[in-house]
Formats: sequence, structure tokens, C-alpha cells
Amino acid sequence: ARFRLLCSLLLPALFLSGILCICLVVLLWGVRLWIQRKKQLRSAGRDGKRPLLVAFFHPYCNAGGGGERVLWCAIRTLQKKYRNVTCVVYTGDRDATGEEIVEGAFRRFNIKLIHPVKFVFLEKRFLVEASLYPHFTLLGQSLGSVFLGWEALLKCAPDIYIDSMGYAFTIPLFKYLGGCRVGCYVHYPTISTDMLSVVRNQDTRFNNAAFITSSPLFSKFKLVYYYFFAFMYGLVGSCSDVVMVNSSWTLNHILSLWRVGACTSVVYPPCDVQAFLDIPLEVEKSTSEYSIVSVSQFRPEKDHPLQIRAFAKLLKEKRVGQQPSLKLILIGGCRNQQDEERVNKLKHLCEELGVSDDVVFRINIPFEELKRHLAEATIGLHTMWNEHFGIGVVECMAAGTVILAHNSGGPKLDIVVRHEGRVTGFLAEDEDSYAETMAYIFSLPPEKRLEIRESARRSVHRFSDQHFEDTFLLSVEPLFK
Repeated sequence: ARFRLLCSLLLPALFLSGILCICLVVLLWGVRLWIQRKKQLRSAGRDGKRPLLVAFFHPYCNAGGGGERVLWCAIRTLQKKYRNVTCVVYTGDRDATGEEIVEGAFRRFNIKLIHPVKFVFLEKRFLVEASLYPHFTLLGQSLGSVFLGWEALLKCAPDIYIDSMGYAFTIPLFKYLGGCRVGCYVHYPTISTDMLSVVRNQDTRFNNAAFITSSPLFSKFKLVYYYFFAFMYGLVGSCSDVVMVNSSWTLNHILSLWRVGACTSVVYPPCDVQAFLDIPLEVEKSTSEYSIVSVSQFRPEKDHPLQIRAFAKLLKEKRVGQQPSLKLILIGGCRNQQDEERVNKLKHLCEELGVSDDVVFRINIPFEELKRHLAEATIGLHTMWNEHFGIGVVECMAAGTVILAHNSGGPKLDIVVRHEGRVTGFLAEDEDSYAETMAYIFSLPPEKRLEIRESARRSVHRFSDQHFEDTFLLSVEPLFK
């Protein structure tokens, strides 16, 4: 009797589930056919051929950071190489026109596009805002990106789709529903094995709150959530036809999570090294003040408090002896009110440590002022743990500062490495080692510092615009066959 009751309940449920699955498959197939039909009806160009639409998914294309420089260099590179290509940018920057965005790219990065770009303005960018998901942020933003990607696909169905901002969950949407050839440029993996180890070891970080690290139960729950998300992230990422990563560090994580080594390559981001090469390199003249410059956006992961504490320690212990006075100049961009509040907290930290008179904040400054500060600086400072690449590190080296970066990520594996057997900079990990290394750099004879600066400048040609163009074209070639 129990078996018959179970069958009477189970069989209809299985039948209904099967019918729903078939309806879903038919619906999705119908959507795919409809999208393909829209593509075929696209009007031809002047030469009678239908242009190839290459779309970049970059909801914050007007932000002005390193990721945006990659975007505009990639578009310019494709316009140089392929004549019958129209580049499309999906963006949520509805507070600016397409012309203003292109003008901003030229003003910030000195990148002038060869042909016009088509902008598709998205209305649902709020779905990928971290502030919308105070908990389960990674999952919330990723699911939000799917809905944002769906809006993009409905407004414009491209032939080739490139996610240039790290929204991997949009890739299967464009591949299987949009019928696109798909690629991506990964600046930073959404989740990494390092993030898993932080939770597993119950370390307190900016993305792992103290109330979680203090509770074994919460830590285990978050670890399960991270493993689930890492599995899903690997699943969607493996749908890519072409994967480009910005550093060896990112490569190692993507290979372990996505397992698509055959179509994955390192494409270093284009750094505007040429703009700094006219800064003369010569033995420093005697001066009454030395400056230490940091260049990075005011985001929590950049760890500006570590810079201030290490600098305070350097001054307090009088490690520089009778050297001239020192200034720490923090240069960076503020994107929103949260960043501005972060800067105010940093200023309060300076007051607590008694170094307010020795720390200068320069926010959203023009390029020429940035260049002047770097030209005058002795040390370029960078403190982010596991920085995926480090464009600011490259710029400091190109400008001729002695770089001191974190002993992890891209700086350790790709940038601050020996070149032609010579030292190009220094690495540190904590407050003490940063203070000690800064003291050591200041203790070097000016001629020795000049040798390091010259070696560093020679080494950064690997990260030029031209090198990016060559490796980018080689990587995306399979998408155009």
C-alpha cells in the first residue's frame, strides 16, 4: 500500500517535471532562433557585407581605471587589424554620452580610436553593485550580472562577445542563447584559492569579517559557500572559447578553477610606459626633502593603512638618521562616497599616529601632476596583498622611482623580478619589513639607486601598448576564424 501511494505521488511529479524541462528547452531554443534571426536581419555595410559585431561587456567603461585602459586599447587594436568589424560596448554609464566616454578615454589614457564605437546603455547596472548584496555578495553580483547580460543580449546580439570586466556568469548566456563566439579578459578571478585559504584558516581580512573568523560554525558555512561558488565559477568559465589573463598569478588561479589551459594565455595589460620615459634618470641632487609616492585607487584591498603605519614606524624609529625630511604622498582616485569616507578614515589614522604633517593626499589629480610627483619621488610604494597585476607598480618603475611592492601576486611573479640579472626593485610583506626596506633604500648611495632605477625602466618595456596589441591579437584570433 505504501509503495502504491509512493508511486501515485512520485510518477505524476516526475512526469510534470519532465514536461516543464521540455517546455524550458523549447523556450530557450526558440529564444536562440529568434536572436539568430535578428542577427541575420542586420543591415549590410557600405561594401555590401554585414559587419562583424564584436561586443565588450564593460558596465563601468567610464571609470578611468586600469581595466578601462585595457578595454580601449583592445578596441583600438581590433580597429587597426580588422576593417569589417564594428565594436560595441555594453555600459551602465548612462550619465554620459558616447562621445563624452570616448573623449574621456582620450583625455585619461591618450587613446584615440580609429572608428566610432556603438554604445549600448544598460538600465539595470544596479544589479551588479556590491552594496545591493550586504551578504553573499559574490553570488548576488554574479546572478545580477546574468540579468544585466540578458538585457544586453536583447538590446544587441553580437557575433563575438568579450567579457572585459570579470562577469564570467554572462559567458554561457551569450554562447548558448546568443550563439556567439565568446572570450574574456580576466583581471582578477571572482574567487581564488587564496580566498578559500583565508576562510579555511579563519584569517581576518577586508573580505572576511571578524565575526566570521571568531566563529568555527560561520567559518565552515562560508567555506562551503565558497566551494560551491568556486565550482559554479569554474563551470561558467569553462564555456569560454578564448581566455586571456593579465598575469601569472591570475593564470594559476584560472587554470585551477576553469581547467581550460588549451585556450588560456597571459596578455599583460597595456601600461602607458612611454608617457614616463621622458623623465630624466640621473643621480639625485642633494635635497631637503625626499618623497615616497603611492599610486592606487582608494579601495580597501589596496591597504593604505599599512602604508601609513609603515611610514610612521620609519619616522618614529629614526631609521633614516640625519637624512632630509620625508613625505608620503598618497595619490589615487575616489569613485564614490564610500571611497571618500575611506580617505577620511585614513586621515584620522594619520592624526592618531602623529604623521598628519608628513602625509599628503592627492585625489583624482590630472596626469601631468601625477607625472610630476613620480618624477620627484625616490620610492614608489604599493601594498596590496595578491595584487593581480599592478599597473601602478609598472608606472612607478617607468617613471624612475625605486619600487617597493607587496611580496605576492603580480608584482612578485611578473613585475619586480630581476632583469638581465639586475635588481629592479624590492618586496615586503608587513609593517616592519616595509619600514626596514624603505630605510635600506634611503641608505643606499645615490649611484646605487640610479642603477636600480635604470634596470627597472629597461624591464617595463614588456608591458608596453605594442606588446599588448601583439599578444591580444594572437589570443583572439580563434574568435575571428
